[in-house]
Order: sequence, then C-alpha cells, then structure tokens
Amino acid sequence: MTPRTRRRAGWAVLLVAALLCGLGAWSYGQARGDRSLSYAKARDAALADGKRHLATLNSLDGENAKRVDAGLRAWLDSSAGPLRDQLERTRKADAKSLTAAGDTARSKVSSAALTALDERTGTAELIATVDVEVTPRTGAAGTQRKRFGATLARTAEGWKIKALTAIGTGGGR
Repeated sequence: MTPRTRRRAGWAVLLVAALLCGLGAWSYGQARGDRSLSYAKARDAALADGKRHLATLNSLDGENAKRVDAGLRAWLDSSAGPLRDQLERTRKADAKSLTAAGDTARSKVSSAALTALDERTGTAELIATVDVEVTPRTGAAGTQRKRFGATLARTAEGWKIKALTAIGTGGGR
C-alpha cells in the first residue's frame, strides 16, 4: 500500500468514526428529550413509592406503645390528603387499641401495577396484592392475602397514598 492510499484510508476511517459519533450524539439527544421516557420514569417512581407505602400501611409492631407510636408515625409519613387526615383524627384511638391487642403485622407487596397515571395532575391509581404475616400476642402466626386499590398523589417527598380501598376476592356466587 502506498503512502497516499494509507492516508486516504486513514481519512476514511476518521470520517466514518466522526459520523458514528455524531449519530450517537443525535440519538442520545432524541432519547433524552423523549416524552415516553419521562412518562416511564414517572410511572416507575409512582409504582415503587406506592408499593413501599402500601407495605408500610399494612405493617405494625404492636409489642409496646413506643413501637405502636413509631408505626403510626410511619403510616402518616406514607399517606397524604384524606387518608392522612383520617389517620391523624383516629391516631389516639388507634394507638390505644393496637397497643392493647399487641399484634404484629409485617407485610410484603407480592404484585402491583398502576392502572392510571396523570403526570399533569400528579395522581395515579394502583392495584396490589399484599401478603400480611400476622403474629398475635397469643396464638399462632398466620399469613393473610389482601387486595387493595390505592389512589396516589405526588407530593414534594414523592408519591404517597391518599385513598385506600380493600378489594374483595369475588369468590361469592
């Protein structure tokens, strides 16, 4: 290969590399500004926060008054709007009855999905199945499977649950 041919080949390789870099930068810019990517990020954040807060609202350590109070505080931190207002109104009565019962509940969201997301208004709808392991003060522990529908609201701290509804299993005829 002559020096002139080598030089042309070098320039050709450099030109192809520059074109590929430009194409990569353009593609990245398109994806970064993509509305569907923004929507997917909001959806993922709402789903993750909703699952975490739903598990919190179904968990409580009733061993003593201190733990019950911490659990009720966690419930307030997981809620917003009407649900939070209701939990604040009933907090003293809840603390008394939960401390007296002494039951402990630990929950895990086994499956969940968003059925609606409105980024403009900052609301989302979630459906979920929650496995709740209940350990009574006396007696044997057991696991309950529950289904919920939840309305989420976007707050400064992330998505929180503003309404929660138990969903029946539909097993009756």
